[in-house]
Amino acid sequence: MDIPVIDLTRYLEIADKLSTDPVKLSRQLGELGPGLVNCVGVTPEGVEVPRSLVDEEMQEELKAMPKEFQPSTPKGPDRKWRYMWRAVAEMAAIGFGLPKDAFTSIMKQGPHLLAPTGSDLGCYGQEGTVFAGYHYDLNFLTIHGRSRFPGLNIWLRNGQKVGVKVPLGCLLIQTGKQIEWLTAGDCIAGMHEVVVTKRTIDAVKLASEQNCSLWRVSSTLFAHIASDAVLKPLGHFAESPLASKYPPIRAGEFVEQELSGFLVAGREIKFKDETSNGRAALVSFKKSSG
Repeated sequence: MDIPVIDLTRYLEIADKLSTDPVKLSRQLGELGPGLVNCVGVTPEGVEVPRSLVDEEMQEELKAMPKEFQPSTPKGPDRKWRYMWRAVAEMAAIGFGLPKDAFTSIMKQGPHLLAPTGSDLGCYGQEGTVFAGYHYDLNFLTIHGRSRFPGLNIWLRNGQKVGVKVPLGCLLIQTGKQIEWLTAGDCIAGMHEVVVTKRTIDAVKLASEQNCSLWRVSSTLFAHIASDAVLKPLGHFAESPLASKYPPIRAGEFVEQELSGFLVAGREIKFKDETSNGRAALVSFKKSSG
């Protein structure tokens, strides 16, 4: 998808300036969140824990991958700040032999989220540092804007790991879990991570020489199905032999179910927090009674 280069550049400049003082910005936006397990509002670095750290089934899948395609192993929560605002968006249903409005008709009034994300490469610029651990997105479509620093890796359907290069003026559109549900698994949710790589370090060196900001700022739009709409295989996908794996469920309930899926009741995960002062951290996950 092509977008005006000047618009994306201006947006990144604004997001970059805001990210340089995330604590001040979080105080200004504190009334927005966090909510829905840090999926709304302000999420500081060192808070959001990637699913791959807590999902035992996913961990077994990762062990079975060829070594060269395995994601980087996080040593704790993600090293990124994220600021989520609501947005309104409509996406077209493409290439599935369904009516033109099959998707857009159930996206109206959806809880779409525009989520600028910032990671401080000045503090966390070591190769292998994980900014966003291996995961899929629970929404319908994820639209990635081009970042000034590389580091986004995606996994193809055949399991191959690929470093993303978004051309100037373009966006990367990735499928989420909701579209997997609507297509009975014909289109599966895309796995991805953000990690400091050799290419990232090269970009950091260049930015340092040019006296530019070392914050890795990216802009992501999470497009959702409306909360009251029912997720179920649509049209001919209802006849798929895999359709039974995707029973009807309201999108809002599905989101809550996904978020609670790795918030295991009473489970605690201990790890060493790799911040500058090396303090130990404890993350406790408790599933709500509701």
